[in-house]
Amino acid sequence: MLTKKVKKRFSFLSLLLIFLTIAVFFILKSLTSNILYFKSPTDIQLSQDMISSKKIRVGGMVKKNSIDINNQEIKFIITDLKNEIFWHYQKLTQRFYKNNRTGDLMSRISEDVSKVRMYVGPAFMYSINTISLFIIVISYMISIAPILTLYTILPLPILSFTIYKLSRIINEKSTLVQEVLSKMSSSAQESFSGIAVIKSYNLQSKIYNKFNDLAIESYQKNMSLVKVQAWFFPLMILLIGCSNLIVIYIGGNQYINNEIEIGVLAEFIIYVNMLTWPVAVVGWITSIVQQAEASQKRINSFLKEQPEIIDGKGVDKFIKGEIELNNVSLLYPETQIEALKGVSLKISKGSTVGIIGNIGSGKSSILDIISRLYDPSEGSIKLDGVDMKEYTLDQIRENIGYIPQNAFLFSESIEDNIRFGAQKIELKDIKEASKKAAVHQNIISFKDSYDTLLGERGVTLSGGQIQRISIARALIKNSKILLLDD
Repeated sequence: MLTKKVKKRFSFLSLLLIFLTIAVFFILKSLTSNILYFKSPTDIQLSQDMISSKKIRVGGMVKKNSIDINNQEIKFIITDLKNEIFWHYQKLTQRFYKNNRTGDLMSRISEDVSKVRMYVGPAFMYSINTISLFIIVISYMISIAPILTLYTILPLPILSFTIYKLSRIINEKSTLVQEVLSKMSSSAQESFSGIAVIKSYNLQSKIYNKFNDLAIESYQKNMSLVKVQAWFFPLMILLIGCSNLIVIYIGGNQYINNEIEIGVLAEFIIYVNMLTWPVAVVGWITSIVQQAEASQKRINSFLKEQPEIIDGKGVDKFIKGEIELNNVSLLYPETQIEALKGVSLKISKGSTVGIIGNIGSGKSSILDIISRLYDPSEGSIKLDGVDMKEYTLDQIRENIGYIPQNAFLFSESIEDNIRFGAQKIELKDIKEASKKAAVHQNIISFKDSYDTLLGERGVTLSGGQIQRISIARALIKNSKILLLDD
């Protein structure tokens, strides 16, 4: 699922690599053409040595330039893919995040994208190089000695069949490897996030054993994959060796029968050896492609997820803050828990309403549907007399200050965390919001005051300080609607 810009870059890169491959071949062809006129084996050997030396220099130069260009394109493509995934993640609803583990999401945007990177990088470059070289070299070989060429390429059908069979196995095993890796990432992420709970309950050994079991499973899946991949390279070299033997045997007989010159036989051996690396790399490329395919399927499964909250067309109206719930019900389909049933409520603008109830009675759910983190299963919500679904999500959320039950702070400075609620504000406004949230005195007591850097999730602060900074972040928006959960 690549953008048009990326597809254009792919097309440009393909044409460039084809051109470079053709250029290398014809440069080498000009060096090998004089072999046809040599009669003595010594002359042929000297010519071959000279060609091999120049082949290395020319091939190395072109390969270096093509890799440099390829790497530049890869960086753009991978950046584009990561941005696409991250942007799509942000559009998905709360339900998606409740049904998927954070470690799995991280694995897909890091490990799976890395596998795809190997496809759009080395695998893509060598695939173009291999296909182009095969077409050019074999076409030229046919033009010189058609019968000898046919015998030379006899192992290719065997190669194709072998690649087909092994590729299917690699694809299946690669999918299993990536799934186990996702489990490991999720387990590690949860363990690090809940390290305080793990230590307080003295569960280190249990968590270690759980992760160790996953690591052993990952090792077994990877070894199973590697054992299949290990067949590729020896098979490729074996088939190239068979081609060389066929050239020497059939070509030798043709030379004895005066059907070809000795130079043609030597030239064929050089061309077959030119194909050695491309053929040998076929196995490696196939392995990468299969792993990339498995990873891309995992990425696409998330990219195909559509947000359940549909953005409205927008209402050309100044929001005042009157909220009305009409017979609202909310059912969580993943648990079949009915959090709300037939709730009707009207909150006038500027008024303050407190909702109390037992645990699990639906207090947080009411706040979630007001901010459109969820849509009600039944009933409707009106904002200033207009169905909330008519407003854009930006319109609604720009006018709501929301303090969730579990306050979250980012690994930034205190100032940046408060500024998160409204970007275009001055420090004096941040201090004023902090005073209203009764956290200003705590902040200025820190060595770096508002520039104090926080740990992950604000771990360097107390629970109360985290909550009050979250309140300051909501207050600074000066929203028409302020939602406080517990």
